[in-house]
Amino acid sequence: MALTIETESRIYHSLRAMFGATAHLVSVGFTIFVAVLTRPGSSLFSWHPLLMSLAFSFLMTEALLVFSPESSLLGSFSRKAKVRFHWALQVLSLTCAVLGLVIISYNKYLNGKDHFVTWHGLTGLLTVLYATMQCLGGIALLYPKLMKNWTLSKLKLYHATSGLIGYILGCASLMLGMCSLWFTTLVTGASWYLSVLCPIITSLVIMNQVSNAYLYRKRIQP
Repeated sequence: MALTIETESRIYHSLRAMFGATAHLVSVGFTIFVAVLTRPGSSLFSWHPLLMSLAFSFLMTEALLVFSPESSLLGSFSRKAKVRFHWALQVLSLTCAVLGLVIISYNKYLNGKDHFVTWHGLTGLLTVLYATMQCLGGIALLYPKLMKNWTLSKLKLYHATSGLIGYILGCASLMLGMCSLWFTTLVTGASWYLSVLCPIITSLVIMNQVSNAYLYRKRIQP
């Protein structure tokens, strides 16, 4: 028996809500796992993995999901409130990322080690620089009159697209970090594969949620 359009729509939105909830749980769970693994304060280095997982696994994931029609934790709030929450989380995310970068750079300096010589280091640096530019670009959405030659709808589209690229970069950096000697020494076997799976899951969910959230806004706007 063929499903009606209404039934298909309900199934689709239920699946999106389920996957969105999964992304929430995975982002929190992975960050807690890293916190337990690193034991923050046990060394200067211990703050680097924690801050980076906070930035790109937890804060940035929540900042992007806030606009999802099915998965937002602020579903009943106004668009303006969601934008403010998004900004607050993104600023916190960038702050954690910059601190994480400064700490690992200083730690390598203290230990006489070269920095930005691995794929993880280079990707991490690129991600932090990109996130900084993305936050600066977000100012154009707060003050669209500054961009006289661009329509607000185009600015939103470009910001959402570039933000998604930045999120994928962050997840890639996390995955490369899990290939480091430090991580592979502490986490082995099935635990390692499950850890690597976490940013993959959230990336796939975010890609779907962000693209469909934009299409949803296009449908409801006159």
